[in-house]
Amino acid sequence: VQLQASGGGLVQAGGSLRLSCAFSGRTFGGYAMAWFRRAPGKERELVAGITYSGAATDYVDAVKGRFTISRDNAKNTLYLQMTTLKPEDTAVYYCAARRNYDPRWDQSRVDYWGQGTQVTVSS
Repeated sequence: VQLQASGGGLVQAGGSLRLSCAFSGRTFGGYAMAWFRRAPGKERELVAGITYSGAATDYVDAVKGRFTISRDNAKNTLYLQMTTLKPEDTAVYYCAARRNYDPRWDQSRVDYWGQGTQVTVSS
């Protein structure tokens, strides 16, 4: 499996970005997907997760109401729509895939990781 994240960049506070993650090598619909992020000097953390068909989603409290995770199984692509961005959202964002869904999204049980895309929010 390969995961290719894209869409990061530099944006002003209050702005928006949409991240994409292209999935290849297996049946996309057979994997639960998530976005994680690692801010400077901090541990990597879960941002949002989504089940196989997209029927259920999970969000960390810090992004609820501002970020939306979605997927298009026909295009083998995961998305993260980020709005009302804040400087504290600055991080490298990683997409992740897991064969067996668990809303706790234990990082040690992630099967595949993407390479990361940098998001920088200026104040």
